[in-house]
Amino acid sequence: MFAFIARQPILDLEKDVFAYELFFRDGKNNCFPMVERDEATNKLIAQKYRTLQLDDISCSKKSFINFETDALKDGLNASLDPENVVVELAAEENKMELLLDVCKQVKNLGYKLALENCRVESKWQSVLPYVDMVKVNTDKCNYENLSRNIQQFLDADVKLIAEKVETHEDFNICRDVGFDYFQGYFFSKPESVSQQNLPTSKLTLVELMGASSSATFDVENINRVIEHDVGLSYMLLRFINNPTINKRYKITSLRHALNYMGEVEIKKFIALLALTNLSDDKPLELLHLSLVRAKFCDLVGIEKNIGSNPPTAFLVGLFSMLDALLDKEMNSLVDKLPLVDEVKVALCGGQNELSVYLMLVQAFESGNWLKVIRIAKLLEIDQKQLHSMFNEAILWGNGVRRSISPHFPEAKA
Repeated sequence: MFAFIARQPILDLEKDVFAYELFFRDGKNNCFPMVERDEATNKLIAQKYRTLQLDDISCSKKSFINFETDALKDGLNASLDPENVVVELAAEENKMELLLDVCKQVKNLGYKLALENCRVESKWQSVLPYVDMVKVNTDKCNYENLSRNIQQFLDADVKLIAEKVETHEDFNICRDVGFDYFQGYFFSKPESVSQQNLPTSKLTLVELMGASSSATFDVENINRVIEHDVGLSYMLLRFINNPTINKRYKITSLRHALNYMGEVEIKKFIALLALTNLSDDKPLELLHLSLVRAKFCDLVGIEKNIGSNPPTAFLVGLFSMLDALLDKEMNSLVDKLPLVDEVKVALCGGQNELSVYLMLVQAFESGNWLKVIRIAKLLEIDQKQLHSMFNEAILWGNGVRRSISPHFPEAKA
């Protein structure tokens, strides 16, 4: 259905994903593209580029989709399911009458409705009975004003979503003020940089990550580490027997996996295994984002033929949020890993080809299409091909995430 798309998570008070907001490249202002492509164009996209369905994009969570208010005068796309889609509209005070009419229409069709860029000091009494959620840009928010005006939303039983939440301090403030949901990449930042040594259990995992980062591979040593940890053994077998990765053979051991998959792929999965166990007390979305980045950077690296042993592009994407997972400075963490220099440079904010891959995947995550176009030209890769790679990375990340955590908490109504 969708070829050119990005997503951003919306988290709840427990920092679990409640929904994803979707950004469309072929729609005005990242809105849902209301102009239908012709059948030949749709067929071409389906054949040439990997496309996504809503469930693929949102991992069976709700999808927030932004629409131009004017475009909804003639109704909504019939293919969208009210059970899965939250209609998002801009809170345009100069179009209050139209906004009210569209809100009534959307609610009559059974959709939940969110107002975006809502100024809390404005009077929304006429619209609020039809609205389920209000999004407030906290980057421009006056919290004193919010505290004075929040009662109108509470009285209407409207949930508050804080946008542009970029630090843990922002999250704590918004939570204390009374927000229900939070959008922004605060969860991908270290909470408080600690100088304490890593506990022994995590040092073992860092050792495993180091093994995956080296050009050499001591299978006997890796086997010993994994065999002595039942949890690691179980996770490795679940990873490798995931249908997303391996559809043909039942893998029963690391040695078996090594013979079947080869050294480079096993290095990737050992790195995944270690990272998963390091992130046990962090939001699952942090790991999920790392997975998508890893696969995307790997696909770009393959296209650019940069070499695969060690799998440098994959590791740069996978380890790109290691500082947030361990609440430590990235520089001190990479010193503990036998990473090749180009990976260290990219992870620590230096400039090289691998750091360009990271900038590119971050542009996709935020729907910064101009930056995607600029980097595509720099890398000499067709933009549509890059979109297909990003879609493939999302699907791969979803599949691996399910092998990590088969239980997905139900999204709250």
